[in-house]
Amino acid sequence: MSDETSIDLTDVLAVDATVTRSSGSAGFGVTPAGFLPKPFTRLLAEKIALAQQLIDPAIDLSSGSVVRKLLEVTALEDARTWAALAAEYDDSFVVTARGRALSDLGEELGITRPFLSATGSVALTLAKALPSGVPKLVLPRGSRLSTPGGHRVALAAAVQFTTGVSTAVVPVTSFDPGPVGNLDPAVTDAAGGHPQRIDRWEIADEKLAAMIAADVAAGFLATASSIGQGLVRVQHTQALTGGNAQFDDDRYRALLLAAPRSLWTADAIAATVALVPGVRQVVVRDGWGGLDLSQSIFGQFAFFERLFAADRDLSSPFFVTVLVAPTEAAVWDGAAGLRAAVQQAIRDVRPVGIFPDVVRAEQVFFTVQADVVTSGLPLPSGSVASRNLSPA
Repeated sequence: MSDETSIDLTDVLAVDATVTRSSGSAGFGVTPAGFLPKPFTRLLAEKIALAQQLIDPAIDLSSGSVVRKLLEVTALEDARTWAALAAEYDDSFVVTARGRALSDLGEELGITRPFLSATGSVALTLAKALPSGVPKLVLPRGSRLSTPGGHRVALAAAVQFTTGVSTAVVPVTSFDPGPVGNLDPAVTDAAGGHPQRIDRWEIADEKLAAMIAADVAAGFLATASSIGQGLVRVQHTQALTGGNAQFDDDRYRALLLAAPRSLWTADAIAATVALVPGVRQVVVRDGWGGLDLSQSIFGQFAFFERLFAADRDLSSPFFVTVLVAPTEAAVWDGAAGLRAAVQQAIRDVRPVGIFPDVVRAEQVFFTVQADVVTSGLPLPSGSVASRNLSPA
C-alpha cells in the first residue's frame, strides 16, 4: 500500500459507531440495483474505526505503523472477497454472466454456446483449357464443395477463370460450424482413403450451373465434378482451422436474451430455425392471424365486404408459414438440403397438430449510390480498415 494513505477518516468514508460494530451495511451486498460490493476504502475505514474503539482511541495508525499495515492488508483481502461475491452473483444472470457461467445458463435454456465455422483455403485448377464459346468461368461466392466423407464446404470468395488464368487459391469456409469443420486432408480411414480431403463439387448447387455446362462443353460428363473429375479440380493440402472457437460472450448473451422461454410457439420455431446452418434470416407468419399481402385476393374487394385473408383450407395441414432466407452457401432442395434440415429442426418445437410450411424467401438485391461530403476534416487515406478506424 502507498505510504501516502491518509489516516483522516473523512478522506475515506465517514463511519458511525453502529456500522463499526457490524461487518455489513444496508447499502452494500444484494440491492435492488444488483450486487454492490463494499469498496476497499469503506472496509479500511471500518477497520480503523473499530481498532480505535476496541484498542485505544489514541493508537498509532499512521502510515508507517504495524497495526495500520495489518488493517490495510486485511481490508484488501476483504475487498477481494467482496469482488468475488459480486462476480458470483453476476454469474447467476444472463445479462451479467461471463464465460463458463454464461454457457451453463444457456444450457439450462436448451441453447448451448454455438461454434464458429472453420476456415482455410484450397487451390482450384483447370484440368484443360476453357472450351470454345466459354471465354470465362465464374464460380460465385458460396459455391459448394464436399469431401468423400460428406463434409460440406463453401467458397468464401468468388473466383474467375479465363484463357490466361487457369489456377487460383480461394478461401473456403465449412458450412457446418464446430470441430467437424476442421477438415484435415492428411487424415486417412481404414481403407486408406482421405475422408476429409476437399476434392469435389456439390453439383446440386444451382450456382454451379455454369461450371457443369462448361464440363459438358469440355467433353466431361455432367456429373464428373461430383467426384472431382470435372473441368475444375480441387487441391486441398492444408487443414481448415477455427472450428473449435465459439460465440463470444456478447454475441451469445444477445442470442440467449432474444430466445423465447416457451414451447410450441411461433417464437420458439423462429429461434430454432435461426440456428440451423445455412439460415440467414427467418420469419414465422400466421396468415390466419393477420393481414396476408401475399394472398391473390388482396386489393380485389371492398372493405367490410369480406376478410382480408382468404378462408383457411380445413383440409390443409399447413397452418403457419416459415419464411427462410438462405445464406449464399445453402442448397435448398434435396434430402440434405436446407428445407429438409429446417423441417427436421422444428419437428419437436412446432405446436401439436400444426405443420409449418417451409417457404424459401425471394432475395431482392439493391444498390445505393451516395456522395459523401465532409466539412472541416479531410477524408482519411489508406486502406479500408485504416479509414474505418480514423476519427474522421
